[in-house]
Amino acid sequence: MSPLSTVIDIGVLVFREGLECILVLAAITASLVGRRSRYQRPIAVGASVGFAATLLTWILAVRIVNDLSADIPALALQAATGLLAVVVLLIVMNWFFHRVYWTGWISLHNRKKQTLLKADDDSSASRARLIWGMGLLGFSSFYREGIEVVLFLQSYRLKLGGRPVLYGTLLGLFLSGIIAVLTFLAHRQLPYRRMLVVTGALLGGVLLVMVGEQAQEMQLAHWLPTTPIPWLAGVLPAWIGLWFSVFPTLETLLAQGLAAALVLGSYAISRRLAAHGWRNASI
Repeated sequence: MSPLSTVIDIGVLVFREGLECILVLAAITASLVGRRSRYQRPIAVGASVGFAATLLTWILAVRIVNDLSADIPALALQAATGLLAVVVLLIVMNWFFHRVYWTGWISLHNRKKQTLLKADDDSSASRARLIWGMGLLGFSSFYREGIEVVLFLQSYRLKLGGRPVLYGTLLGLFLSGIIAVLTFLAHRQLPYRRMLVVTGALLGGVLLVMVGEQAQEMQLAHWLPTTPIPWLAGVLPAWIGLWFSVFPTLETLLAQGLAAALVLGSYAISRRLAAHGWRNASI
């Protein structure tokens, strides 16, 4: 892959996860005003600890993968880590999962927050327990997204080294930081739903790129057969393989088509069910 395309892909991926984290934190802190605004600080501290824990998880994951590389052929290890990243990304892009995520994950955090706030009204409640509870809400909101990013980026690191991963991560964090500043410091009401739709479409493109390259790696590792399409090889320009991992082989194209069908199919079915009365809370 082109280093620039890799940096952009990673930046989009990290930004998407950062946006989801900001949405969860915004939902938790929305009602913490007046006297209860003092609980925003432990939530922020918990999110900061989640960031540090994500860095430690990255270091641990790198060490584990490096140890495995001593015993497993490089192509096989790249294929395995890439396959894991694709599976996780397919789950993230699945619309049914997203509905369950937003109705379950955010609702769970809000219920826990309400329980802690009710305890705040009880004079006998332990203040330390409330502080720790709010801190854990901030921690879990960040660390869940952090684990996904760590899993995603292992495949990129194995293929291209740490520098493109670093640049892409910094790009994603920079964009996420802008949204965080506007949300928590400037108190701007941003169109989060539209932003998620746009980043979701971009992430869908990243998914197709990852699937195409993953299928090619599995061919190189002899996990998949390779069936060339000669007439397509003469039509496809070189840049489309470099930037979008579209290769003139039957297996890679089928893998990308199947991934697109799974994402678009889950969206179409979820919309149809919603139109017939299937209701779940959404953003």
